[in-house]
Formats: sequence, C-alpha cells, structure tokens
Amino acid sequence: MISIIFLSLLPACQEPSANGQSPAVRDTAITGQNAFSTLFFDSASLEKFLDERSMPDTARQLVRNFYIQRNYQFAWFDSTGVAEQALHFWNLQANYLEYSRDSSIYNAYLQAWADSVQANGMAAVPDSARQRVEWQLTLQFFRYAAKAYMGDQRLNARDLSWFIPRKRVDILSMLDTLVKEKGKDINRYEPVNRQYALLRDQLKKYYEIQRLSSWTQLDLTAKKLVKGDTGKAIIQLKNKLSLLGDLPVADSGNIFDESLELAVKRFQSRYGLKEDGVIGGSTLRELSQPLDYRIRQILVNMERIRWVPQEPTSDYILVNIPEFKLHVYENGEYAHNMNVVVGTATNNTVIFTGNLKYVVFSPYWNVPPGILKKEVLPAIAKDPSYLRRNNMEQYGNGQVRQKPGPQNSLGLVKFLFPNNFSIYLHDTPSKNLFKQDKRAFSHGCIRISEPVWMATWLLRSDSTWTDVAIAKAMNAGKERFVTLKKEVPVFIGYFTAWVDREGRLNFRDDIYGHDKKMMGKMFR
Repeated sequence: MISIIFLSLLPACQEPSANGQSPAVRDTAITGQNAFSTLFFDSASLEKFLDERSMPDTARQLVRNFYIQRNYQFAWFDSTGVAEQALHFWNLQANYLEYSRDSSIYNAYLQAWADSVQANGMAAVPDSARQRVEWQLTLQFFRYAAKAYMGDQRLNARDLSWFIPRKRVDILSMLDTLVKEKGKDINRYEPVNRQYALLRDQLKKYYEIQRLSSWTQLDLTAKKLVKGDTGKAIIQLKNKLSLLGDLPVADSGNIFDESLELAVKRFQSRYGLKEDGVIGGSTLRELSQPLDYRIRQILVNMERIRWVPQEPTSDYILVNIPEFKLHVYENGEYAHNMNVVVGTATNNTVIFTGNLKYVVFSPYWNVPPGILKKEVLPAIAKDPSYLRRNNMEQYGNGQVRQKPGPQNSLGLVKFLFPNNFSIYLHDTPSKNLFKQDKRAFSHGCIRISEPVWMATWLLRSDSTWTDVAIAKAMNAGKERFVTLKKEVPVFIGYFTAWVDREGRLNFRDDIYGHDKKMMGKMFR
C-alpha cells in the first residue's frame, strides 16, 4: 500500500532538488565508531526491498540517496531501539493527520509498530523487523513531506488562475536535518511560510468549537440588531462571539449592551466590514456561515500557503486581492500598508509575481484594445468631441491614449513590473473609491491609495529624489521613466483567510470564486 501511494505522490518530486535524481556520494567516513548509531545494513538488502515495490526510478533514487549519504547507517534506530527522531516524526505526522483530516497517508503497518513501541517501550521492534520498519519509516516521511509541505498534487495551480510558481522543497535535505536534529524544534526548518502554522492553530480552534458547540442561526424577529435591543437572539449572539474570541466574556443577559457592540465591531474588523456595531446585512451573512464552510476556507488557504515561498528577507510588496490591501516589507520586516482597488469579478486581477523596475511619472494611459473596442470607439461614434473632452489623442495605427494630467486614468504616477498580463500599480483620480469596504472596480490593474508614499519609498536610496522633486515630476505633464537601482519583488496573491499581526483570524469574501473552485477539487 505504501509504495502505491508514494507512486501517486511522485509528481510532486520531479525537480532534482526535491527528489535527488542524481546519485549521492557515499560518505565512507561514517563508521560504527563515529556514527550516532552502530547499526548499519548492506546496500543489497535495501535494493531487494525497493525491487519488491512498484515505484519509479526517481523514487528509488530518492531513498537510495538518503542512505548512500549516510553510508547505509540506520536513521530511525540506534542501539537502544527506536531513536528519538522517529518518535518526534510520528507525533508530527499524527498532528498533520489530526488537523488535515487527510487519511491518504495513513500507514497501518507502521501504526501497529508505533502502538507497540508506545505500549512496550523503545525496544519493542525486534531485530527481525527492524530493517523493514526503518525503510518504511523513510518512505513514510517522504509521503508525509510531499503532502504537508508540497501541497495537494491533484490541484493544478494554473487551472485555479494561480500563476505564482510553486516553491520547490528539498525533502531529502529536510529528512537529513530532522535526523541530525533528532526531530527537535522542527518549526525552525519546516519549509513552510509562517502563515501556515498560524492558520493551522486557528483550524484546531475551529475544530474544537465544532466539537463543543451547536452553531445555530440567530433567532431574529427583525432585520437587524443594534445596541439597546433585547431578546433570545442577543444571548445567541454573545455565545457565538465568545466562541470566536471577539467577546471576552459571554454573560447570560439578553441586552445588546456596549461591550457587545465593541465585540461586534471587532468581528466586523476581522471580516473587512464596516465597523458600525450593527448585526444585519453583510455582518449577519458572515456570522451565519456554517462552521464547516469556515474550516474548508482555512484549509483552502493553508493549501495556497504551501505553494508560496517562505518570507523573503529583502524588500518586497504583497497585494492581497480579497483584502483590497497592499503591504510593504522592508528587509523582510513589515513597514506599511495601504488600500487598493482591484479588478472586478468580470475583469479579474491576475495572481502572479514580478519585479518592480520602473516608476513612471506623469504617465500616458495607452487604452487597452478591449477597452478601446468596447468603450472608447462606441463613445467616439456617439460624440466626436469625446477624445478632446477626455484629454485623449489618436496615435500610431488607430491606437488611442490619454495624455498626462490630473484627470488621467492612471493618475500622476504608475509603477511597472513587466509581465504578460499588463498588470501594474498606479495612481487614480477616483480617490473616493478607496473609502468603500469592497473595492473591486478596476479593469484588472491595481489602483493604490498612497502613490506619493510609494514613489518616495521606492526611490528613498536616491538622494536626488526629494519630496519636492517627486511632486514636480508627478505634475510635470510630461511622461518620465525612472529605473530603480534595485528591483523590488511584487506578489499579487489571493488569500481569503489569514492571521494578522495581532494574532486575529481574518476572513474575506471569495470575490472571484477561486475558493469555490478549489473546494470543489479538494473536498469531493
């Protein structure tokens, strides 16, 4: 059974860095005198074990390489019996099985031995079974790592409109580290983004809420609840907000008091809603979502987190589309955030990554072909003065562009990270849209609320770009490209659940339906 499932996971291990296709160099300096264990086996016995299993050559080489570089020294046993790292790994896997509810990697053969060790002590595995348990544990680790750190291989990220390359994971190196560290402090070297562990902890809390409580709908007699209202629904509301952590103490009173209003505002803040303290409309809708849905939403976002790299230690920019926010990191540390406007449900902002190279002051707006055909040309046909009134001009072979100026659709500055999707960051004359709670209004590009701050931050290492110089360039009415001395990575992501810097679990609407599509594939 183990080799069959391992075979199914192998597509996750096709990169040389992940599967060790190239033969490893045998470390003959490891001997019974200097090794952590005095237990060794010969290569022929391992080859016989591998031949008994149906698996690709790449999988065989992965296992071989692990033991070749150990000079065929046991990894999971020492002279006293089962080694410490084996117990730590088994607990790690048990934790994964508990929170992921993923039974596909369950191994009955090894579980029987684990139960025996727990009941009878470290030496419970006899010599006759030791080699087979050793090799099975190694295969089991690779199965676990492929699932826990590389993600669900049934999911094709591009089919889910995700164009950020999946991170590569060197699971061979990770196993080597786990054995050397005896399985301790694995959080230091787990190849996952910090958000993964944070969401994992929140997932466990939701499982506990599901186990201990009855998550029912509020018994409303009116369309909304406000401070001063009374009734059974108030008690139910207090219980819900207490379970979610927004209300510190849920008393038995049926009055919508000030402390409950503050709790509602905390809930609204975590969901990106207007913080008015009123239960109704969007707030009621979010509060009424089944716990099963929230659990699936967390799992979907944990899966996405598996795909992204660990946090860079350099400068970078992260745009989270469902949050309508742009986050700035300086030398890997959080520096700033601002509101953004993203693409509509019809004109999705693409999920991808690129390197920001240029600041363009007083930009032209070259009208995209789709907008030209659907909007501008019909407008010109109706009103010949349309181009002049909108400060536009024709150029080239029937193309149209809007000249620089305060009413330019790109505002006074744009920020380019060349890509195949024609997506960039830019200013906008429509400042009022940043006050909206939901900000999906653009044709796909990302409008930012603080363009001056962004230009200043990107050009801060160049002393010639003072505040005065930036203001002058933005209002010059003449397009000017400035090449950054150092490119800045930009990640445009799609996360509808995450834990913020205050430790609060946030949720957002699935504005493009990406969660729904992933849930259909993950939970079928």
